[in-house]
Amino acid sequence: MTTSSALDTATLAGTWTLDPTHSELGFSVRHLMISKVKGFFRTFDVTVVAGEDPLATTVEATIDIASVDTNNEMRDGHLKTGDFFLVEEHPTATFVSTSIAGTPEAFTITGDFTLRGVTKEIVLNAEFAGVATDAYGNTKAVASATTKINRVDFGVNWNAALEAGGVTLGDEVTITAEIQLAKTA
Repeated sequence: MTTSSALDTATLAGTWTLDPTHSELGFSVRHLMISKVKGFFRTFDVTVVAGEDPLATTVEATIDIASVDTNNEMRDGHLKTGDFFLVEEHPTATFVSTSIAGTPEAFTITGDFTLRGVTKEIVLNAEFAGVATDAYGNTKAVASATTKINRVDFGVNWNAALEAGGVTLGDEVTITAEIQLAKTA
């Protein structure tokens, strides 16, 4: 296996698709004002098209919202309802990049994120981990990204007041992605 974290635009140029068995898309939200509930979307897809100029790279992602997994079936069922994701009407969320800025190792990806039929611009803070060739000769690249969104901006308004004051859920949701991609073209 060979690895490289240095930017080699000739190696990076091309189309990259998700390696789902080595990738993870998660989220966390404040719960009861003191802890955080974490969850994952188990089914999602990412395609990256990189040119010789890394800043001209495009990123598109689709998330199967019904694949939400918080390790609690009852809560996952509630998240799929109109109180949260309204999966029946909005089965997917999408992200389409509009620009990339920064250095190859640490950069931002600005794009349009659509959740529950509402599209807002978000910024992903990303880090490129490098490129490797696996034992089968496949070229892989790895990056991580994180962002915070306000769930209410996307129509996810459900909450409940707590007896001692405060609310059940915070509005800020942290989204994290650990993505491995395989070069396909």
